[in-house]
Order: sequence, then C-alpha cells, then structure tokens
Amino acid sequence: MQLGRRPLLAVLALAALSSCKKNQGNSSASGSSSAAPSSGEIVVGHYASLTGSTAHFGQDTDKAVRLLIQEVNKAGGINGRAIKLVTLDTRGDSAEAANAVSRLIDVEKAVAIIGEVASSLSLAGGRVAQRRKVPMVSPSSTNPKVTEVGDYIFRVCFLDPFQGKVMAVFARNNLKLDKVAILKDVKNDYSIGLADAFRAAFTAAGGNIALEQSYSQGDTDFSAQLTAIKGSQAQAIFVPGYYSEVGAIARTAQRLGLKIPMLGGDGWDAPDLLKIAGDALNGSYFSNHFAPDVASPKAQKFVADFKAQYGDEPSGLGALGYDAAGVLVDALRRAGTAGPALRDALAQTRDFDGVSGKISIDAGRNAQKSAVVIKIENGKQKFEANVSP
Repeated sequence: MQLGRRPLLAVLALAALSSCKKNQGNSSASGSSSAAPSSGEIVVGHYASLTGSTAHFGQDTDKAVRLLIQEVNKAGGINGRAIKLVTLDTRGDSAEAANAVSRLIDVEKAVAIIGEVASSLSLAGGRVAQRRKVPMVSPSSTNPKVTEVGDYIFRVCFLDPFQGKVMAVFARNNLKLDKVAILKDVKNDYSIGLADAFRAAFTAAGGNIALEQSYSQGDTDFSAQLTAIKGSQAQAIFVPGYYSEVGAIARTAQRLGLKIPMLGGDGWDAPDLLKIAGDALNGSYFSNHFAPDVASPKAQKFVADFKAQYGDEPSGLGALGYDAAGVLVDALRRAGTAGPALRDALAQTRDFDGVSGKISIDAGRNAQKSAVVIKIENGKQKFEANVSP
C-alpha cells in the first residue's frame, strides 16, 4: 500500500528524533566524513521536499533511495556495514535546505549526502556540503550551476542545456513547429535555465519565439499570460515549470480555448500533474529521464519492486533517486567513507548500469546520458522518442 504524506512524515520524524537523541552528546560543529568511524552503520543523509507544493518530488525520490538501501542492507551492506538513511524535509525552502545539510553532517554524522531535486535547493545545500568537504549527489537537479559549486558536488541526471535543446529540436524536427511561446517561472533557476536553453536551440534551428510571458511559483491565475499567448499565433507553448503550476496553466488554457500543445521538462513528472490538468494536457510533450513503457530489464524490476512496496509506479525522479543512491553505494564500496577518497571514486564512475540508463560522470561531475520525450495521451504517459547527447 502506498504511504501517504502524513504516515511517511511521521516515520521520518520519529527516525530523525531518535537519531538526534543518540547524537546530542557527541555533535560537533566541525564534523565531516573525514572523521567517520570505520565500523558500525554508515550514515547517508538525504534532504528533500517532503511537504510543500513539490512534495511528490521529494517523497518519490526518498522512497526510491530507501528501496535501494534496503536491497543493499539485505545483501550484507558494504563490507558488512549496514547503511542508515536519515532524511530531512526542506519544505521547498532554500534556507531549510542549507540547514538540513548542516544538520545531516554535524548532528547525524552523514558521510555523504543525496539531494535535492530542485536546483535552487541543491545550490543552497551544496554550498554547505562543499564547504564541509562531504560528497553530495543530486538525483535530478538539472541547472548547470549546481555542480559548479565545487568538486564535492555530483549529479546523475542530464543538464538543462541538453534538456532544453532536446525539446527545441523535437519541436522543430518532429512536430514541425515554426512559432513557439515561452511561459516561465521567473523565481525558479530550473525554469529560467530551461527557457534560456530552449530559446537558443529553437532559434538556432530556424524557429521563432512568438512571445515570452512569466509567472512565479505559487501563482494561481494565468489568464493574462495565456490570453496574450493566444493572440501571438504561437503553435505551442514551452512551459518549463513544476507540475503544480503546469497543471493549472493547462486547465486555464483549455478554459480560454487555447488549443495548442504544451511542451515542458522533467518538472512535469508527477502523478498529480494529470490529477490537476485532467484532459487538458492530452497531445502535449515533455522531456524526462525514464520511460517505464520502454524500460530495461533492470528498470522493469525496479518498477515492479517499487510498486510492490509502495502501491504506485515510480516517476522518473524516483528512478533518479534510486540511481543516485546506487552510484553512491558503488563509490562507497570502492573507496570507503573518507571524504576525499569517496569524492575521487564518484568522479571515476563510468558506465554505471542505472535504471535510468548508463551513467558516466564527466570532468564537470555531471552525468553523460540520454533523454526521452514523453507524450501525454488519453491521460497517460507514453514514450515518444529517445535523444542521446
């Protein structure tokens, strides 16, 4: 049975409280992975938005990370040592993200960090991890700036420039579009980065941007922006936002009689998208990291195991959470828990067999991997195309 939000948070809160009580007598303001014990449990931290407007992102990722760690521990752990996962809620707030990473390192004594999904939160938390020299692996933050924070910061997803180019080329070559409008979230690094990448690639391919409009996360009225787009003769709208606003935007467009497809990125990938949008997104497309209907045997097993444990199929972000934990475990097996050695092992990751595809970490600590384009059809996601770097 799927864990609802309240039960999941209750479990995490009790785990965090128990761990906090254990560590109250030995917390240190300067703790880092270099001082990690060589025996006992290996503590891995995870920070994620478990509540707030993008809660599904964090919840799905955390479930997948826990699934991977359960499998590792069941198989004997790492050299006989079990992994203990401690997850803290960022509530979708940058200050909370930074505080969560500090606590995971100082109080929980995490030797490595997994997180976040949102690029702005990974930037906030990543600065703390870099300063403390504790390796951090983001499952799905696609903004290029995330790994530019420093040499302890990694990711297992593709970047916005690639994702934006994928959708721009798909719009021109597959959909044969000439004029596309852009509707972006001006307070979201992810949305801005994707919009910039799409604009550059679409115009370079001979397309025209009919109009650009903006909104801010949390907005509920998009009538003015969509009315302007309706008058621009745009053939589609690129909306590089998160599912909560995208669903509302699609419903508003439908109400206004704006019958053109919408295009987007991996921020669309959540079951709540179609619950909010209804049938308003039929015929629309978005780029993603994972398509369950064309999954590899390993990925099919992941989907089956996830569904058996939680009652729902995982999103692409869940697949990336599983892979982030898998890449980290692989590095821990090769290098141990000391920060510099673990960092070097992560940097040397090549052709890791992930459920979202083969993962190799490049010189910039980014994953080199392909993307898929998903079509929404009759209220369901369907694989449309695969695009390699």
